[in-house]
Amino acid sequence: MALADRVRYADFLSRTMSAEQAARFISHGDTVGMSGFTGVGHPKALPQAIAARASAAHGAGDPFKINLWTGASTAPEVDGALAAAGAIAQRLPYNSDPSARRQINAGEIDYIDMHLSHVAQHAWFGFLGKMDVAVIEVAGVTADGLLIPSNAVGNNKTWLQIADRVILEVNTRLPLRIEGMHDIYNGTALPPRRMPISLTHADNRIGEPYLHVDPAKVVAIVETSALDRDNVFAQPDANSNRIAQFIIDFLAHEVKMGRLPQQMLPIQSGVGNVANAVLAGLLHSPFEKLLGFTEVLQDGMLDLLRAGKMARASATAISLSRAAYEDFENNIDFYRDRVILRPQEISNHPELVRRLGVIAMNSMIEADIYGNVNSTHLMGSSMMNGIGGSGDFARNGYLSFFVTPSVAKDGAISCIVPMVSHVDHTEHDTQIIVTEQGLADLRGLAPRKRARAIIEHCAHPDFRPMLLDYFERASRQGAQHTPHLLGEALSWHQRYLDTGSMHA
Repeated sequence: MALADRVRYADFLSRTMSAEQAARFISHGDTVGMSGFTGVGHPKALPQAIAARASAAHGAGDPFKINLWTGASTAPEVDGALAAAGAIAQRLPYNSDPSARRQINAGEIDYIDMHLSHVAQHAWFGFLGKMDVAVIEVAGVTADGLLIPSNAVGNNKTWLQIADRVILEVNTRLPLRIEGMHDIYNGTALPPRRMPISLTHADNRIGEPYLHVDPAKVVAIVETSALDRDNVFAQPDANSNRIAQFIIDFLAHEVKMGRLPQQMLPIQSGVGNVANAVLAGLLHSPFEKLLGFTEVLQDGMLDLLRAGKMARASATAISLSRAAYEDFENNIDFYRDRVILRPQEISNHPELVRRLGVIAMNSMIEADIYGNVNSTHLMGSSMMNGIGGSGDFARNGYLSFFVTPSVAKDGAISCIVPMVSHVDHTEHDTQIIVTEQGLADLRGLAPRKRARAIIEHCAHPDFRPMLLDYFERASRQGAQHTPHLLGEALSWHQRYLDTGSMHA
């Protein structure tokens, strides 16, 4: 399809140029807001042109680094290329690229880990500084100059509004029939003039299908034709399936006890194989007419929609395997009626999560015996990816599950520890912890009872006696509300760093 068929706002066509030419609008020290959320909807050409410009500058002995803001993680064409070129000075709010991660942990990139629901409003408040350029992927431009969003919305609405200059990447590989799938809400305002958001059901539409941009700010149109990152999800292993079954059995019990409606409440699931295993388990569950209210639609939710088990799903991005994306494209009319893509300030909005009664399922790196959760740092100091949206949903969800296998590194690491080496979610935000060993329902339990539930139900048998020994010795001295042995609380992590194992 010709670019003129995609860009129907005639004035923009005169601003068409190559990615290399458009990269000239970005200077050393600029803050650049790019589209992209979990490997989809990111610009495909501009980041690589910026990286090439940075490499040339460095070769000439000149500095060239940018501050990079996105919706969430991107892809090798963005974080990977820019990190390899040494072009990133600051990064927020989430990163999953291994090259950028190495630079973050080496102190070469200033990484600001943020709740995803905070990013747009903090940018609006001016807390993060000004944005010089927005680089946004779109599927097309209407005759009225409205932008047809791509497979992810993320923070695009905000970037388009606050940036001084805008570069649009028009991806002709995207199906134009995606038009109409999005719901862009423009009703947020700065305090104290905020009005309630009128979303009262997970599948309400409260906005419009398009993004707005001031045409005077658009300095370049770049044509691309490339697919998003192919998100590969392994088949659920035995541990993932066991975790999924514990959760599904628990949900069925909550219905039986009258604490959940038979039709369930909206479901949120983090990205990954355990989340997909839970969604796969729901295919064969007794629940019908499910709703999704989440950040990312993965393969499992498409399976539920296609099977008729889920009525509709709301998210801010579609992150799929290649086979699932082909199904999405081939049946886009079916999915357009059942999928709603929103800005992440809506998909992750804490008040909406609480109002809708979302059931949240998120992964973690480790939990301690009192329910504090670490979802971001390895051994206390090394950043993995970031907190993402887990905190948005955990604190505000009707039910909140944190899931992990009970051990890592072939059994050398216990994912249940005396004290977490970094706290992302305090015990006050943790309701239910699940490993392949079992499920610990922490609701209504004081700290010492929480400890026994977590140790007995979630810890691996190889580490359970050590945890019980720690807890019982701590309980024989000092204050008894949350018993700890401070000299030993982080000794498990230190032992791993010293010996390669948490085993005594």
